[in-house]
Amino acid sequence: RVRLVESGGDSVQAGGSLRLSCVASGDSYSGYCVGWFRQGPGKEREGVAVMDPRGSTTYADSVQGRFSLSQDNSKNTLHLQMNSLKPEDTARYYCAVVTCHAGTSAMQALNEDIHRTIPWGWWGQGTQVTVSS
Repeated sequence: RVRLVESGGDSVQAGGSLRLSCVASGDSYSGYCVGWFRQGPGKEREGVAVMDPRGSTTYADSVQGRFSLSQDNSKNTLHLQMNSLKPEDTARYYCAVVTCHAGTSAMQALNEDIHRTIPWGWWGQGTQVTVSS
């Protein structure tokens, strides 16, 4: 079992920046895809950014060019740098570790897992990001 704890959420004005962090503990998640998803008020869960086991990252179109995903393996920490924040980025942000499948993109694997009734992977409890105009 992998335990994930997120931090870094806050209230900021549009155009501002935040850096979210996710610390992983427990079993090794080597070979899995790791990333972030979010759920805004009245919205479905949305995969935001994901990294495959080779370190290749993929972003949702809505955040491409503004968000950046990185991993500090020495600290088992995943970071999401969010710049040029918009009010529509307001959501609870969750860290996730999901199984990657051959022939399936990392983003597809993330979106599949976050839409399951019972996830196959591991999720954190989330951290709230609020962006005001």
